[in-house]
Amino acid sequence: MSSTTTYNIKRTLKNNTIFIALIVVMMLFQILIVATGNGSLFAPANITNIINQNAYVVILATGMLLCILTGGNIDLSVGSIVAFVGAIAGTLIVNLHWNIYFSILLCLVVGILIGAWHGLWIAFVHIPPFIVTLAGMLLWRGAALIVLNGLTISPMPDSYLALFSSYIPAVSEKLINEDLAKASSITFTVTMLIAAVCCILFIVAEIIKRNSRKAKGYEVTSFGVFISKIVLLCLVIMIVATLLAQDKGLPIILVIVAVIVLVYAYYTQNTVPGRYLYALGGNAKAAKLSGVNTDKVMFFAYTNMGFLSAVAALVCVARFNSAAPTAGTNYEMDAISSCFIGGASAYGGTGTVSGAVVGAVFMGVLNNGMSILGVDSNWQKAVKGLVLLLAVLFDVVSKKKKSSK
Repeated sequence: MSSTTTYNIKRTLKNNTIFIALIVVMMLFQILIVATGNGSLFAPANITNIINQNAYVVILATGMLLCILTGGNIDLSVGSIVAFVGAIAGTLIVNLHWNIYFSILLCLVVGILIGAWHGLWIAFVHIPPFIVTLAGMLLWRGAALIVLNGLTISPMPDSYLALFSSYIPAVSEKLINEDLAKASSITFTVTMLIAAVCCILFIVAEIIKRNSRKAKGYEVTSFGVFISKIVLLCLVIMIVATLLAQDKGLPIILVIVAVIVLVYAYYTQNTVPGRYLYALGGNAKAAKLSGVNTDKVMFFAYTNMGFLSAVAALVCVARFNSAAPTAGTNYEMDAISSCFIGGASAYGGTGTVSGAVVGAVFMGVLNNGMSILGVDSNWQKAVKGLVLLLAVLFDVVSKKKKSSK
């Protein structure tokens, strides 16, 4: 084996540490769950459950990553924004009977305005993000309690739930009751076809990306590593699709999350404004001297966080079929943990959307696996705290090694 090949393999393993750790943790939980007779982590219904339970974490982590990239900044208010926007959604749709689509649009506008309010103080008045978002955490939680008067609003209309809680294909209850085998066959076939199309699109996108980088003279991984990556990820897609196809099909929330992830991954990696986020986090003074309007970049990061918090609120209202004043509790911690576990630097300037997604999945598997095993909730919190500390420790140690070279 040549030194170049060895180097490529080592670099690939290093860049995918969290993905490898995720696979190891899943295998460990599967062995423990089967050994204790508690079923299987990879049961089709459980995979669907993990996706539905952690969709909001992925959405919030995507927005939180942009804040962290600006210099290790975070947003402590996202959980309270989720509660407040959810309270508005419940009031408008259930109590006032407003049009669902107009209510959703209004909720998104409210989220953007809240994010812009935070961004104004952070970017232009230069109050530390920690202070502004801590104030926001208290303010919007109080506002949610005021709007709901401390009460829970439920249930939500079926037409609203269908936007976030339905499945593809939409097999009718009548067909399921009359011919379960036919309904299952339709679900399996459609789900696998969608997965196959996703694999083809992924392969084409990766080939175009690789050729583009080579044409521009950028370094690319060896052909063997490139093929291995494509095969592995396509295999993961098909395995997940197979499990979902054996349950209810493709959750519509997975489609929504996938669109958000793809849009933000492209934005951060392939656009000039997206690269400004990394420049600001890498060296704010140098970025400003280079002509980057750092105040506008910071303003965008927090305004966007408000928007994605509103999206997460709408998702959570559908998932719980209610708007509650306690909704969103500790959601900011889940989002922050996902980003750091997924490889984002505590100092800013480093991290990817895909890493944040893997971090969110890691946290979801950790929660789900420990719940199936019957681990006490207090111990679950302790384990998650330890995992977060280890992730940040890994980042700090890595930074010190690079600086010492």
